[in-house]
Amino acid sequence: MTTRRVAAAWLAAEPLAAVLAMLDRDGEEARVVGGAVRNTLLGEPPGDIDIATTAPPEEVMRRARAAGLKAVPTGIDHGTVTVVVAGTPFEVTTLREDVETYGRKATVAFGRDWDVDAARRDFTMNALSLSPDGTLHDPVGGLPDLEARRVRFIGDPARRIDEDHLRILRFFRFQAAYGNGTADPASLHACIVGREKLRGLSRERVRMELMKLMVAPAAASTLQTMAEIGILQLVLGGIGRPWDLATMAVRERDLGLAPEATRRLGALAVLIAEDAERLRERLRLTNAESERLAAMAEGWWRLHATTSEAEAKALLYGLGPVSYADRMLLAWTRAGDASTLVPATEVPAEGVADTAAWASLVTLPQRWTPPRFPLKASRFMASGLAGPALGAAMRAAEAAWIEAGFPLDAAALDGIAAAVLMGQGADRTA
Repeated sequence: MTTRRVAAAWLAAEPLAAVLAMLDRDGEEARVVGGAVRNTLLGEPPGDIDIATTAPPEEVMRRARAAGLKAVPTGIDHGTVTVVVAGTPFEVTTLREDVETYGRKATVAFGRDWDVDAARRDFTMNALSLSPDGTLHDPVGGLPDLEARRVRFIGDPARRIDEDHLRILRFFRFQAAYGNGTADPASLHACIVGREKLRGLSRERVRMELMKLMVAPAAASTLQTMAEIGILQLVLGGIGRPWDLATMAVRERDLGLAPEATRRLGALAVLIAEDAERLRERLRLTNAESERLAAMAEGWWRLHATTSEAEAKALLYGLGPVSYADRMLLAWTRAGDASTLVPATEVPAEGVADTAAWASLVTLPQRWTPPRFPLKASRFMASGLAGPALGAAMRAAEAAWIEAGFPLDAAALDGIAAAVLMGQGADRTA
């Protein structure tokens, strides 16, 4: 057991201090555990703060209510009570030991042994805990692993994976976020041996881990490792392109864009519309995520560095700023890549992308906001159009307005309306 003092100002700040003071007395002990401790030691914001305690759940609730605090039994069967202080929720979980584990579920017993509780966690860097006075407790060697940026399962990796099959994906997500260099050999081997267990995981859980992995600093290299050992194919249900994600990450960085999970998933795994549909089913994506991937898949190979601003504005008007940026970034990522599965005649001819031109195209939404189509249906209804003919006239007018460069002056709009009405009259005559 390693102990030392850690300076963490947030430990003494309200409302956390009130919860710790309530729990860490009268024969019971409370500590902050997991991610908040890990992040603090890495010099990062603590994020969500989770608390572990020797007090049984019923005692946690009794103490909270006696102190005038809200206590919600969010997972009381597994020892978790959410204590709300001044609108801030804290998950408080009683120390546990596993009685029986099977995949994603476990039968647990409440305990009072901090070392036993730590040993049931996933990675050594997640078993660190902080007492209210800043004393750091490290029962499993997590501190040296954290300092070395080494993601390592606690104890026997195969046993940790048997307890919870999702830990395979969590291992790669943590490797992408916190690892440095080659993955821990024993942990990696256990993931390879146990990879078929991924098939039994819920799609929601897989999506959650994958989307978090997408935005991690070493996402591309980690996904490349996953591809090489056959895990990425199991997750995606198809072939991934980690090299495209790596290029996308460079584009994001150069443009000052924050990493974005859905966009990166498109770079990794979407070439055609069928890929977007498969991912929707495979990962149970949200409607918004699915729509973005479908928009990325549509004709990205037709965009190139010499795409005119007029063409770009028309695309931005049709797609909206988010999907426009997604598709343009994907096209830039794959610019000149003749290995992609698109018709050879539609691969951009310029070869090496013109960085300045691409950057200008991608950032168009920052300089120009598409106006709303100004012509109203009433204008055509006054000329006797209705039903399908009215719909056709509106579509024709909008297309002509876009082609003309989105004019808003009355003369240009009158000319567009007149031309459409004339065309409609010719159609009726014919």
